[in-house]
Amino acid sequence: MSHKHDTRPQSQNSRLLVTGTVLFYLVAALCMVMANKWVLKTTDAPLFFLFTQLVIAVILFIAAHTTRLLVVPLYLDTQLLIQLAPNIALNVIGLSFSNYTLKYVDASVYQVARGLVLPFTVLTSYFFLSARPSLRILFSCSIVTLGFFVGVFLDSVPMALVGIGFGVASSAITAVHSVVIKKSLDIVKGSAMNLSWYTNLLSAVVMMPIIVFAGEVPAITDLFFGAGVVPQEGGLSDLQTFVWGSFITGALGFMMSLASLLSIKVTSPITHMVSSAVRGVAASMLGMWLFADIISSGRASSIAIILLGSIYYTWVKHVESQQTSKDAGRYNRLPLEDVEAGKEFSSKPE
Repeated sequence: MSHKHDTRPQSQNSRLLVTGTVLFYLVAALCMVMANKWVLKTTDAPLFFLFTQLVIAVILFIAAHTTRLLVVPLYLDTQLLIQLAPNIALNVIGLSFSNYTLKYVDASVYQVARGLVLPFTVLTSYFFLSARPSLRILFSCSIVTLGFFVGVFLDSVPMALVGIGFGVASSAITAVHSVVIKKSLDIVKGSAMNLSWYTNLLSAVVMMPIIVFAGEVPAITDLFFGAGVVPQEGGLSDLQTFVWGSFITGALGFMMSLASLLSIKVTSPITHMVSSAVRGVAASMLGMWLFADIISSGRASSIAIILLGSIYYTWVKHVESQQTSKDAGRYNRLPLEDVEAGKEFSSKPE
């Protein structure tokens, strides 16, 4: 007996939620990169900028808790701190390196500098989770790696090597972090929201001494009491840019973590393929328009090859998960941020 008439409204709602989530991630991720670059072009305190973003996210979590929109745990003990230490350390280093990457490279080629996230994630899954990649997965990773090298070595417009260095390091840390997050969820009884709350809170605390040791205090003083308060010709002062940028990115970061916590799942990674491609092209276009970035043929080729490899990877994982989920009779439903991180799409039980 067919029950199709019962499930159609539900599937339409599900499709709307999926489309809404994908579009939100697309727009929010683009806004994050552009707003970050906007601020990082004017400040010599990228770590203090990251600290303010984390503090804003923490304030929004507390506000949501106070108004009963969310309920977050307000306790901390030594055991919890020790258990969450690897996650916090990787989060702080990963975000710091990511900000430094964006400071030293153009917004339009940020994804080239961070292009090795996918190969590193596959490598990390193999070593830490014993997830043996198929030949087609390895082929997709080699396409992405080729795109990275085209952008770095064959481009007529040279990229800052220090930016590339930070990009590669942050890519490796992102990959390891995805494994640590999986293990950290057990510590907070599987609650992604609680993990997000603790990560933002503790990362903000850890950032304070790092800012001092990194020598950013003079730049911060200058921002608040020196040249930073003087408005630029026909525009905002550095301090105003910093405050607005911090608020926008802090709020967006909080909403992106909330979107993943509302249990809106992506039915199929295929829906994400178009989103990734559109975002890659849009980032380049916005970089040219907002920051007068130069898109050379080398950079365009690099972005295209990385996108091609990423889309092929997503398609392969979809086909593989389709084959392994035939017994279950349906696809695994995945959080979008898992697809984003290139995590395993297989429906095999853990």
